Amino acid sequence: MKKTTLSYRTIFLSDVHLGTLDCKIDEVNHFLKHTHCDTLVLNGDIIDGWSLARKGGWTEQHTRFIRLVLKKLEKRGTEVIYLRGNHDDVLSRFLPLFFGKLRIVNEYIFKGARGDYLVVHGDGFDAVTMNHKWLAILGDIGYQSLLRINRFYNKYRSWRGKEYFSLSKAIKARVKSAVSFVGNYEEQLQNFARKRNCQGIICGHIHTPDNKMIGDVHYLNSGDWVESLTAIVEDDEGRLEVIGYKDFCQHLEEKARLKALKKLKKSEDLPEPEPVEEDDLDLPLTPTAQFLAQTAS
Repeated sequence: MKKTTLSYRTIFLSDVHLGTLDCKIDEVNHFLKHTHCDTLVLNGDIIDGWSLARKGGWTEQHTRFIRLVLKKLEKRGTEVIYLRGNHDDVLSRFLPLFFGKLRIVNEYIFKGARGDYLVVHGDGFDAVTMNHKWLAILGDIGYQSLLRINRFYNKYRSWRGKEYFSLSKAIKARVKSAVSFVGNYEEQLQNFARKRNCQGIICGHIHTPDNKMIGDVHYLNSGDWVESLTAIVEDDEGRLEVIGYKDFCQHLEEKARLKALKKLKKSEDLPEPEPVEEDDLDLPLTPTAQFLAQTAS
């Protein structure tokens, strides 16, 4: 049976971090498999080169992600825009690259219904990442360690029947320097969008999904597929929104349910076969029918 899918004009994904143990690969693959789009924007840190250089955790499911993207590119005619991030910064020396409908670039101008949006990963506005890469890598190791602790902690919470809890999000929300960093980061992106004469800016990097106005600039952050499990989608009317994986699954289930009801109603509306009248049984048999009746007797 044909699978149910949700269609969008454009999908923005960032910070999938393929090659790490904490990448929510089953969820992001499910999202890719059950969506259609004209344009897919992969906004940086899709492959985590830093983690792979240390040890990494590449699996067959991570390879499947790449195959799903290639399938959209080759069989669905989807345009794929890949922007380099800081974890896949090895691409920087080769950019820009163009292979048919696949483009690998540093930044991208998205033509939205409200105007132009500048799409960048966002690491260029992180002073630590840009000026002290060794410190950024050290911070990444600390973050990976925190996620490892988080895995064990949430196994314990699951055993007690409690919901998932993100230690890293809780720390970000309570540590003053982290809150200040996010605020400064957003302000810099706002100013950069104005300089490029764009109505909005779309980024990732900080793993904090958002959709809001900062002054007169529309700021969107696609979050990540490590903890928030979010993407940005553009619908048929040109509206942009951040969608979480749980909401996506609910929309998908609702569409599948309506599809099943429509199919059931269609089968109920089919005309019933006309009953055979008794007089029809007394009609003379055709020569072929007579021969078959004699053979059977």
